[in-house]
Amino acid sequence: MTAYVLVDVVVNDPERYEEYKKLAPPAITAYGGKYLARGGQTEVLEGDWPLNRFVILEFESVERAKQWHESPEYREARALRQQTASSKMVVVEGL
Repeated sequence: MTAYVLVDVVVNDPERYEEYKKLAPPAITAYGGKYLARGGQTEVLEGDWPLNRFVILEFESVERAKQWHESPEYREARALRQQTASSKMVVVEGL
């Protein structure tokens, strides 16, 4: 069943974060993932949700998304993201 990874990111080091943006896509693709949204304009329609940079990824399953997140291919990119940004990330099973 399709799964979606939702990421809310506050970039603290924009210059170094640019390198993350180059490293992440190949790892995502290697695990069958694809970007549905990547840092585009966001607008809160209800509630109090201060969004910064929002990313939505699609994978074939929750298991595949978790494999990507823990993969050797994503390890360097993940470490760089954690050094240059504050993130909240969840995976949710689709319908």
